[in-house]
Amino acid sequence: MPATAFAAPNPTPDPTATSAPPAAPPASSERLEDVRKQIDELYRQAAVATEAYNQAQEQTKLQSAEIVKIAQEIVKGEERIKRLRDQAGATARLQYRTGGLPAGAQMMLSGNPDSFLDGADRLRQGQQAAQGMLAELNRTQQDLAQYSKDASAQWKRLEANRVKKETAKKEVTGKIAAAEKLESQLEAKERERLAELERRQQYKAQTDWLGSGILKEINGRASEQGRRAVKFATDQIGKPYVWGAEGPSSFDCSGLTSQAWLAAGHGIPRTSQEQWAQLPHVAIKDMRPGDLIIYFADATHVGMYIGDGAIVHAPRPGRNVTVAGAGTMPILGVVRPDK
Repeated sequence: MPATAFAAPNPTPDPTATSAPPAAPPASSERLEDVRKQIDELYRQAAVATEAYNQAQEQTKLQSAEIVKIAQEIVKGEERIKRLRDQAGATARLQYRTGGLPAGAQMMLSGNPDSFLDGADRLRQGQQAAQGMLAELNRTQQDLAQYSKDASAQWKRLEANRVKKETAKKEVTGKIAAAEKLESQLEAKERERLAELERRQQYKAQTDWLGSGILKEINGRASEQGRRAVKFATDQIGKPYVWGAEGPSSFDCSGLTSQAWLAAGHGIPRTSQEQWAQLPHVAIKDMRPGDLIIYFADATHVGMYIGDGAIVHAPRPGRNVTVAGAGTMPILGVVRPDK
């Protein structure tokens, strides 16, 4: 599939081409290049904060589900204790009705040794049942005490993640606002040239990557699930990047890849960092469509390889899901969800 997002603006080359880029923009490009680098860095910092937010969000979901399970167990335990106490009460009332007479006295009063022995056997069974009931009551009470401790610990973790989410949210919105403010201070023509500088930088990175000859080694075929994941991801092209979003109308980078693989019938971790940490790694030369390319040393960006040296990804705020060169950003490594 031909890639265009990383190419020089006029004309659009094939992603495998390595011809020289167009002539450099005129003189004030040095200042614009500094601005571009500042904006890139702000969006990189926003991406780091977005990963922290997404991770805290996922942990919050898990902890909330765990608290619900604990609450259900507490209800069951309380119901069990009530039942056991009712049984204990019935046993106590029965003993009261028999007067609690010693066995010898009961035998004399019964006048029938066989009847007494039958009753004594039932009494032993009842005593054993009562002992078992008391043991179960004690275990249930201990379980309830542990559930209460677990619930308290989960609430503390939940609150800690709520604070992490809020902190990360402020970080994300602050960095994005700073980048947008920096860009808004430019004139219209300067913003056009800034976009051109961005395309040139991506073009250079891609041609350098292709210049290594890596594409000659990459010829893996997508699995059936990989093809479905690629189709889902490419169907989202044109939808906006929104940090923390998992679709259906907008995505962030790992929201796109995680939802694509979920649509393919294979759930994967939500964040790019967890995708890098938990999914099987493969060599770049062995990657195939559907594999995920993890970018930057801190694993804060991810795109899906679609073949021909290209990826589909959700780049950053202010951009839409698009096709780009796989080598336009520093590659940390490749993971394969369905290995």
